[in-house]
Amino acid sequence: MFIFQIFNDLIVQRIQWYSGEKCSQDKTYRVLNICWCGRGHFLKTLFIPPMHSQLGAPKIPEGERVDFDDIHRKRMEKDLLELQTLIEVHFDQRKREEEELIALKERIENRRAERAEQQRVRAEKERDRQTRIAEERQRKEDEEAKKRADDEAKKKKVLSNMGAHFGGFLAKAEQRRGGKRQTGREIKRKTLAERRKPLAIDNLREDGLRERAREMWEWIYQLESEKFDLMEKMRRQKYEIKVLLNRISHAQKFKKGTGGKGKVGGRWK
Repeated sequence: MFIFQIFNDLIVQRIQWYSGEKCSQDKTYRVLNICWCGRGHFLKTLFIPPMHSQLGAPKIPEGERVDFDDIHRKRMEKDLLELQTLIEVHFDQRKREEEELIALKERIENRRAERAEQQRVRAEKERDRQTRIAEERQRKEDEEAKKRADDEAKKKKVLSNMGAHFGGFLAKAEQRRGGKRQTGREIKRKTLAERRKPLAIDNLREDGLRERAREMWEWIYQLESEKFDLMEKMRRQKYEIKVLLNRISHAQKFKKGTGGKGKVGGRWK
């Protein structure tokens, strides 16, 4: 009630300033009710200082009757209009501020949601990348292990084939050595006929052709291994023959110097 009385006095003083006469409480109570309206947050607009008019006091024409009630009514209407204008300006400004605050909150929420989504996508991409790296590493390790196992199996198979074939080759050589003597061309032709295998690839599909190619590759690998072993054996035999010939030559020179006879190469000299 104390605040209400202060604003009531303020309205009375303002109307007195415009009208130039004193007004009772009953005349200003209606204006104050318009300002009050049961909404206390409108009262701060009443603290705005009165708008001083640049016009002077109206001159009273001589010989005419002046209607002070009309002047007072116009002043009150003007005050009411100004007060309504101030209230509308205040509400418009407050509405704009509330809209800006709501828009700011929405932008903050949108930005927070976008940032959370970006972090989620980034974390998901990082997990996918780590998963791909782990899968690629595991795949390479599996391939290397499989390759090592295949190489070991091929080596064992080739070595077993080489041993079996070399034993058969020695047996055949001994058998030929015991039989009648053949010419070099006949031996070569017979050996090629034994080693040459028919291809028989007319009715084979792709998988069969791959298997036949793999068998031929293993067979060629085996032949090259046998060739290498035979060449090494021939080189050692040539070396042994050369050493023996040198020993024989040295022994013959020694025998000639002593004048004795010895058995060399199955003959007596």
